[in-house]
Amino acid sequence: MDDFTVAPPPNPLPNGRALLGYIAAVFLGSALTFGGLALSNRTQPAPLIIQPPAPTATAEPTATPSPVRVYVNGQVNAPGVYTLPPHSIAQEAIRQAGGFTSQAYADVVNLALPLSDGLQIYVPSVDEAANLPPLITNPSTAATGNPSGTTAGGLVSLNSATAEELDTLPGIGPSTAAQIIAYRDQNGPFTTLEAIMDVPGIGPAKFEAIKELITLNP
Repeated sequence: MDDFTVAPPPNPLPNGRALLGYIAAVFLGSALTFGGLALSNRTQPAPLIIQPPAPTATAEPTATPSPVRVYVNGQVNAPGVYTLPPHSIAQEAIRQAGGFTSQAYADVVNLALPLSDGLQIYVPSVDEAANLPPLITNPSTAATGNPSGTTAGGLVSLNSATAEELDTLPGIGPSTAAQIIAYRDQNGPFTTLEAIMDVPGIGPAKFEAIKELITLNP
């Protein structure tokens, strides 16, 4: 009888380490598969679009008004050429020139006059006023030529003339005429021509300019 060696049967299962590696490979493959599916099914975010703001309109530059230069002379304390801000009026020019002198016939100056470059403002004296036409007339008496407060010789009565009639006198403006009326109402009729100098605003110079034009007669 021949001798023979019986081989052991083959091991149908892999060893423990190989089995663990196999299982790990299966799980890894499954994880990769499900991860890829999840990534492929994820909603892609909308692209971010930055919209620049609309350009703002640039305002058109406005011209800057230039100062004005005016020449102030006559009966002012400091005659000369003065530079004033735009939109100034004559009152500011007179103030720059030191104001009116005591001999100024200020009533002929329109202090509200807007100034323009190169303008001249001449302030006459009270003596010059005799040659100037009346600034204000009385419309109610212009047709007859004989105002109620004037005599046949054209003199203005201090005791009966209206404010408009008094205003026709040289150097007597609306405010001074109103003061004459107020003085007359408070103190009664004037008894002398010189008494007119008791009215505020009327001094010797103005009295000299009007004394030949006024009377006490009604």
